[in-house]
Parts: sequence; structure tokens; C-alpha cells
Amino acid sequence: MTTALSPALASLRLAEVAEANRPAQMPLLIRIAELLAASDSVTHLLVRGSLASGTADRLSDVDFVVGVHDRDLPAFAAALDDLMTVAGGALLPGWRDTIVADLGGIGYVFLVQHEGKLHQLDLYLAPSSQISTLRRKVTGKLLLDRPPTEITTSQIEQARSHIAELLARPRTCTELLVEHLVLAVLLHKRICRGQQYVAYAEWHLFHTATKNLIKAALAPASPYWGWYQLREEIACTPIGRACLAELEVAITSPPVPRSTDVDAALDRVLTLTQRACPHALAGLADAVTAYRTYLELA
Repeated sequence: MTTALSPALASLRLAEVAEANRPAQMPLLIRIAELLAASDSVTHLLVRGSLASGTADRLSDVDFVVGVHDRDLPAFAAALDDLMTVAGGALLPGWRDTIVADLGGIGYVFLVQHEGKLHQLDLYLAPSSQISTLRRKVTGKLLLDRPPTEITTSQIEQARSHIAELLARPRTCTELLVEHLVLAVLLHKRICRGQQYVAYAEWHLFHTATKNLIKAALAPASPYWGWYQLREEIACTPIGRACLAELEVAITSPPVPRSTDVDAALDRVLTLTQRACPHALAGLADAVTAYRTYLELA
């Protein structure tokens, strides 16, 4: 039987999150918590970050750790994009987060529209068998604690193998385009807050994603790691030379970007995607249009 957060449980647990302040993100937090808790596969929900500590501002993300029964984690992860885009208000598929610390699970970042604004939603899926260990490493507020049914050794291994395979799988052009879109939102947030060091790091991730997108589109079987042999592999066609020209503009931009730099880089990436792997952009055309509208309204 499916169990959602009861009004009493939601009131009790969410009051702890809101006791220091009343962040504007609270209605979104409640909505997503109830959506996730409606699945029998979800055994634990923790909210962490500034919303848990009472230091949230209008730019703060909604950050959950989601404990999923080891038996169900592969299927739940596979269905997460559909759940979040259909029922959660996400504009795009989730970005498989490469910034979050490794806590034995899988991190995703979704861009969710709520009350006319675009919000960052971080979901870290962790096997239920790892939650006790994870809670010793993560500071947060517990919203849901539903004892799982028996977890077997084989289920633990199944979840562990699925996570390892997912993290090792090369990203598709569509996934790399989503990575750019998410990183652009993160960069605008860092610039607005004056977080120069973090902006520097995420700007490098943005350029690396551009390089990875070019390689995934034009040299998917490349035996070379990282930035090696790009010119030798890519510059042998007119499309490849045009893509490398876009990449050269990117890597010679200021090391700490301004908002206008991020916007220009995003325009270049969308042009590059249309040139090198139009199928990735075609599948997200409406979502990208909505995304850019929300950025303009921010």
C-alpha cells in the first residue's frame, strides 16, 4: 500500500526545518517531500544544506537525501526523470551531479519551476542499507524514517553494482547539454552571491562539459583521456574545426565569469549542439525555450 507523508508527520518534521525562518522554498520542499514519500520504495528523506540549518536565502537550493530500498534502487533511478518532469515540475531531465561528495549513492540536480521561478532541486539517492552510515557524515533534518523490509546481501550488491555502472557510463550528448544548462544556473547563483572561487571551479566544469560534448558527438570512440589529442581527432572535418573554434573562445574567456560571459557561453553551446548533434537539442527544444524564459525572468 502506498504511504504518503501524513499531515501530522509533515507538520512535525517540517516544522524543524522552518523553525529558524520561513524560506520561500518551503512550499516546494513540502511538495517534493510528499511526492517522494508517496513511493513505497523510499524509506528515508533528509533535507540538508541551508534549508536544514536555517540559513536559506532566495537563491538556496532544495537539497534532499533520498533513501531507497536496495532492491528498488535501479528501477527508482530509472524512473526518476519521468517522476520529476511529469509530477515534480522539472523542466529538464536530471543532471547526474559530479560536484556532490561521494556518499555511496547517486546525485542528481533538477531545475524545477515553482511559482513562476526556476529552483534548483538536489536529490541524492542512497541505498537504504547505507543510510545509517550516511547520516553520520551528513548534517540534516530527518523528514521521513520508514523502516525498510528485509534487505538481503544480494540486494545490497545489486544496488552497489548499479551505482558503479551508472557512474562509469559515458554521458550522452543530451546529458551533456543538460549539464551545461544546469551549470549555467549554478554559475549565475555564484556570481550573484559573489562566490568567486566556486564560480571559477564551476566555470571550468562548464568548459570541460563543452569539450566532452564535442567528443561525444564527433569522436565517441576516442581512446584518449581528457583534453589530449583534441585537434588531431576533431579538426579533420569542417564541423570539427568550427566546434574547436567555439571551444577556443570558451577557454580563453575570463577565469571568473560575469553573468554576460555565462549567457554568451550558453549561446555558443546551443549553436555547437545544433551543429554537431542536433538530435540532442531537438528532443529538448521546448524545455530549452522555457528554461531561457525563466532565466530572463530571474
